[in-house]
Amino acid sequence: MSLKLGMAAKLYFKAGGVATAGAWTELGNVKDVTLSLETGEADVTTRANAGWKATVATLKEGSVEWEMVWNTGDAGFTAIKTAFFTNAAIGLAIMDGDVIAPGSQGLQADFSITQFSREEPLEEAIKVKIQAKVTYSATAPVWATTP
Repeated sequence: MSLKLGMAAKLYFKAGGVATAGAWTELGNVKDVTLSLETGEADVTTRANAGWKATVATLKEGSVEWEMVWNTGDAGFTAIKTAFFTNAAIGLAIMDGDVIAPGSQGLQADFSITQFSREEPLEEAIKVKIQAKVTYSATAPVWATTP
């Protein structure tokens, strides 16, 4: 196992979705990414469980949150903003390294931008907080590992 630092991780997008032809485009204007993966639960407790509650995992959920500097000249910023205002799906790859580097891994899926909140601190750059959630798509989410 090799240690990886957060600053080596990469966030990529594909306007139009994961199935769109062409390479992933890196979002360089990104700070503090959080990938959240969760699952629902079903209670399957029976009398045969000897007094223990039993649970099985059900549907998975995926979301990603990050911040960007408000930069209207940045193509990635514009793609995220456009996806938010048009309710369009956007492909995202949340990788622990370069998407083409052998061994890099992460979630790749079509997402809906569900939060696009601008912050205007007095002595800082204007920033936007973004949240994206896995959305309805013909392409299923995958945990991808670059060969």
